[in-house]
Parts: sequence; C-alpha cells; structure tokens
Amino acid sequence: MKFLSIAMLLGMLSAPLLAQEARTADEVLSSLQNNVMKTLMEGNQRYLDQKMRTCSEKNTKTVREQLAKGQKPYAIILSCSDSRVPPELIFDQGPGDIFVVRVAGNTVDPIILGSIEYAAEHLGSPLIMVLGHERCGAVTATVKSHGEVEGNIGSIVDAIMPAVEEAKKKATGLNEAQLVESAIDENVHLVAQNLFSRSPIIRHLAQANKIKIVEAKFDLDDGKVSLFPEVKYKIAQEVKHEKEEKEVKEEKIVSPKKIIYRKKDVTPVPEQELKTH
Repeated sequence: MKFLSIAMLLGMLSAPLLAQEARTADEVLSSLQNNVMKTLMEGNQRYLDQKMRTCSEKNTKTVREQLAKGQKPYAIILSCSDSRVPPELIFDQGPGDIFVVRVAGNTVDPIILGSIEYAAEHLGSPLIMVLGHERCGAVTATVKSHGEVEGNIGSIVDAIMPAVEEAKKKATGLNEAQLVESAIDENVHLVAQNLFSRSPIIRHLAQANKIKIVEAKFDLDDGKVSLFPEVKYKIAQEVKHEKEEKEVKEEKIVSPKKIIYRKKDVTPVPEQELKTH
C-alpha cells in the first residue's frame, strides 16, 4: 500500500507537532488525527458564528494552481446528498482540504468504498467521518416504506432498512419523527461498521492506526455537528453470509447466450419461453 510519510502528514496541517518531543509513529498519527478533528470542529464553530473565512481565503488563483499539481486532503467526509448538508461549508473548508463523498443516506456500495479507499490509501487522508444529518429524507422514506419501492430508490431503502429495524428494536414507543432520528443514528453506526467490515484496505489502515473512523450528525436547525462516542469496529459475520448468498445467486443466473430479446420488450426472455408462444 502507498502511505504518506510522517513528514508529509505533518506538513498537511502545519505544525505544533514539530515543536514537540520525539514520539512513536503511532503517537504522531494519533496527534495528527486529533488535530484534524479539531480543525473540522473549529470550522463548524466558525460556520455557527457566521465567521467563515476558509472558502474565500483559499478560493484564489494561486491555490488553484497549487492544487492542480496534486491533492492531500486531510479528511474524508462521507455524507448525504441532501442539498442542505454541504461539508465544505459546514466545516468551513476550502479546495483541497477535504475529500467529500456524497450519496443519499450516506450509504456504502462498492463504488463508494472504492472512492474512500482511494483517498485513504493513495492520498493518505488520516481520518474518515461518516456524517448523518437530522430529518434525513432517505431514512424517512425507509421508515415510511411499505412493500416494493419504485425504481432504483429501492436499493437505497434496502441499504438503510437494517438501521431502521435496529432502531425499532432498541427504542419502543417512539412516534414516527423520533423513530426517524433514532434510525438516522443507527444508520451512521451501520455505515461506519460497513466501512471497516467490507473494505480490507480501510480495515488494515484502521487496525494499523493509520486512519481513524469517526461518526457524527449535523443538526439542520442550528447547524451544529455533534460527534458520536468512539466505538470499536469488528468484522461482521454478515460479510461471510453475503459472500455465500452472492455465490448462490451467481449459480442461478441464466447464461447470456441463452437470452434473446424481443424487439418491443425490455425484459430478457429465455429461448425456451419464446418457443412456447
């Protein structure tokens, strides 16, 4: 794997670290990760205080020309696509500062995982934040869903449903709005766990203390980002089951050579079925 050297990591956030006594690599990385969190939360405070400055200070021709040569974002933010939750603004960060991946419900699939792995392994970002938000539309839709969901939105609902079921188990007697908020929290936990479970690259980096996974939630009303308590992640047993299920499904797939398409149909029909008409 390609990791940034300690010197390069230190250069990303400039400094008080250099003035301190010599420490182990793990201690330096831990301090770096803490400084990243401090930088993000200070940016959120500027956002709350309406004293934002980074976007204007860093949105210059000089910065753009420097970034054209390469990037070293010091944090990866996995957040929802919701138009009210732009990480660059709520953390007051400029171009090149954070590597942002946005998708409805801040869920993960292989493409999302690959994007995060790229930033973690090749760009050397030492921290991943899974950022949920209040009144998430994707989670709300999942709580309210009954039966089949039309279109590809169903894949989002399927990904979030385990978090909704977990919220229902843990919190009985909640009204729908309260259940949605509880499910949003559970979804953040689930996504963070999935990053660790489903990505050998992220898991290796986390176990080596080269990357830290943190969970957080954005409040739409007051704009504050709240951090969740740190947890220990483990490889979920479901990963093995998913692999077995995938293998079973692949065995049931009809060979492409056995499929013929009618001119006016969009659904593939096996040869045998065509001959019976």
